[in-house]
Amino acid sequence: MTTRRIFLKTSALASAAVVVGATQNVKSENKYTTKMPAKNPIVVSTWKHGLAANEGAWKILSAGGKALDAVEKGVNVTEADFSNLSVGLGGLPDREGHVTLDACIMDENANCGSVAFLQRIKHPVSVARLVMEKTPHIMLAGNGAQKFALENGFKLEPKKLSPEAEKQYNEWLKKSEYKPKANIENHDTIGMIAIDATGNCSGSCTTSGLAYKLHGRVGDSPIIGASLFVDNEIGCATATGVGEEVIRMCGAHTIVELMRNGKSPMEACKAAVERIVKKSSKNLKEIQVGFLALNKNGEVGAFALQKGFNYAVYDDSGNKLIDADYYFK
Repeated sequence: MTTRRIFLKTSALASAAVVVGATQNVKSENKYTTKMPAKNPIVVSTWKHGLAANEGAWKILSAGGKALDAVEKGVNVTEADFSNLSVGLGGLPDREGHVTLDACIMDENANCGSVAFLQRIKHPVSVARLVMEKTPHIMLAGNGAQKFALENGFKLEPKKLSPEAEKQYNEWLKKSEYKPKANIENHDTIGMIAIDATGNCSGSCTTSGLAYKLHGRVGDSPIIGASLFVDNEIGCATATGVGEEVIRMCGAHTIVELMRNGKSPMEACKAAVERIVKKSSKNLKEIQVGFLALNKNGEVGAFALQKGFNYAVYDDSGNKLIDADYYFK
């Protein structure tokens, strides 16, 4: 009996050693789990309007604030810009003349919230955060989302288009054709992802959606895993462009998983774009999709279908706009 106990104990210890050794080997093969996370804060966001949004986020990050607060307040800047034609209430309307808003937010603990088809509320991303923090749900839509916003202190904004949106909508009504053009400001969300001084990640995304869309259309922007995904062990990613193409391949989640498997942010974004090209039956040369990613080491990468996608990066060296590489040369 004693011999048998010794044998079993020895065997168990040997098995445990093998398991530990195997685990260590797996970790050593993934270069993003063997390095320490970034200690300096960084925020990145899509398109030129990301520069102003980054300024808002950096005020929080540079003071030691949380990434979650930064990505909310950062995109609030863009939502409040009534001259912006693709984000917030100044955005171009659907084909019936209504501006409908989509947004989502996600923190380092995989908590998330979103709103879809929300009308006449100035800051949809802030409503999304309250959905995350005050309800057992992740998404509220339409009248229910608006009712929730009003019950939580948001006010109903006037039902009117911005001067430029009204001008362009009236021009569109002459033919009422739906032919979006790549990089024209009719589908350019702002997606923002950040790491704070403690090394925690968060992200947000907000948009007024495709111009002249069917009333009731919802794109990728409020969908966790499509427009936005955060995994605090790996990093985060966001998307912009024609949301239908992003939804089909769960864009942001796919990119984070590619980073988990060892790809750099740039490599992961490029692989995601290549997957869209491989899987889609549409003429992709007429539309734009762009991806932006940030890993836990503070490395940034982006890639798009077409020339013209740019992104803003704010770190301790300043705030700068960068042109992304692209597939169709």
